[in-house]
Amino acid sequence: MNNLFSNIKGDKVIWATTALLAIFSFLPVYSASSNLAYLYGDGSTSSYLVVHFFHLVLGFCVLFAIHKIPYHYFKGLSILMLPVVVVLLVYTIFQGTTIDGAYASRWIQIPVVGVTFQSSTLAAVVLMIYVARYLSRITEKDVTFKETILPLWMPVFVVLALILPANFSTTAIIFTMVIMLVYLGGYPLKYLGIIVGAGLLLLTMFILTAKAFPGLLPNRVDTWASRIENFTNDEDTEADYQIERAKIAIATGGIAGEGIGKSIQRNFLPQSSSDFIYAIIVEEMGLIGGFGVMAAYLLLLFRIVIVATKANTIFGMLLVIGVGLPIVFQAMVNMAVAVELFPVTGQTLPLVSSGGTSIWMTCLALGIVLSVSAKREEEIKLSEESDREREEENPLDILSEAI
Repeated sequence: MNNLFSNIKGDKVIWATTALLAIFSFLPVYSASSNLAYLYGDGSTSSYLVVHFFHLVLGFCVLFAIHKIPYHYFKGLSILMLPVVVVLLVYTIFQGTTIDGAYASRWIQIPVVGVTFQSSTLAAVVLMIYVARYLSRITEKDVTFKETILPLWMPVFVVLALILPANFSTTAIIFTMVIMLVYLGGYPLKYLGIIVGAGLLLLTMFILTAKAFPGLLPNRVDTWASRIENFTNDEDTEADYQIERAKIAIATGGIAGEGIGKSIQRNFLPQSSSDFIYAIIVEEMGLIGGFGVMAAYLLLLFRIVIVATKANTIFGMLLVIGVGLPIVFQAMVNMAVAVELFPVTGQTLPLVSSGGTSIWMTCLALGIVLSVSAKREEEIKLSEESDREREEENPLDILSEAI
C-alpha cells in the first residue's frame, strides 16, 4: 500500500476529492438505477452498480496512467489527436440514430468490446489542449486576427460544427470554455468580439438551414426550441415532466432528506441516474447532501486554480485551466438544470453520474491537471535536494567558490 501511495504524484487534495466523489457516487447510482432496472425488466440494480464500478476502475486507471506522463508531451499529442477526433466526429454523424423522432447521433459503438463511446467528450479535451498549446506559443507575440484564423479558429469551428447537430449544449459549453481560455491566455479582446459574433452568425445559419431542410436533422432544432420555451414558460405542460419531477424530488428532500435509498421520484424521473442524479441526491440526503456535493466541486475548482497559478510554464497554466475548469463548469450546469436555473441540457454530473464516457474523460482531464502538479512537485523536490547537498558541503569549499 505504501508503495502504491509513493507512486501517486500531484496535488493530494485533487486526488482525495476525486476519490471521495467516486466513492460517494455508488449511493445515488445504486438508488437511482432502479428506474432503469424497471424499464428494461431485469428487476435488479446490482448489475448497474457493477457496471458503474468497472467504469470507475477503468477511469482511475486512465487517471493514474495520464498523471505519469510529463505534461509537455500533450503539446505534440494534441496535434496528432486533432485529426483523429475529427474523423471520429464525422463517423459519429454517419452513425446517426433517431430517438423519438429526434436526431441523436452522439455515440459510436466499439466493435470488439461492444461499448458505446461519446466522441464529443474526447474532442472537447483534445481541443482544449490544442488551444492551450497555440496560446502558449503566441503569448509574447503581437498577432493579427488574420494570422490566427487557420491555426486557431479553423480547428475550433470545425470541431464545434461536427458536434452541434447532435449536441447543442456540449457545443455551447466547449465554445464558452474556449473563449474563456483564449481571454485568459492574453488573446486580443477586440478579436474575441469578432469570434463571438461569427459563432452566433453560424449558429443562426445552421438553425435556418435545419428549418428549411427538416429532413437533414429531424426535429433537432425543434427540440432545442421546446426546451428553451419550457424553461421560459411558467405554464405546466407535458414537456415539463422531467424538470417538474426533479423539483418535486428537491422539495421533498428538505434539510436532511428522506434517507438513502428512499427516493420516490427515482421511479418517475427519466435519466435519474445520469442527467438528474443531483435531484435524487437532494431528495435522499437533503440540502446537506446537495451542498456537500457542491462544496466538493468548489474545492476541486479551488485546487485547480492553485495548480494553474503555480505551474512552471505558460502552457502548463493554460493546460490546467483548459481541461480542469470545464469539469466544474459542467457540474454547475447539471446542478443548475435540476433546480431549473438552466434549460434541460443533458449534461451529466462528473464522477457521480453513471456513464462510462463521462467518467473516463473526466479522469483523463484530471490526470492532465495532476501531471502539471506533479511536475511542480518534482522541481521543488529537486531544488530542496540541491540546497541540502549544498549545505552539506565543506564551508571552506563554499567560501572558495564564492571567492
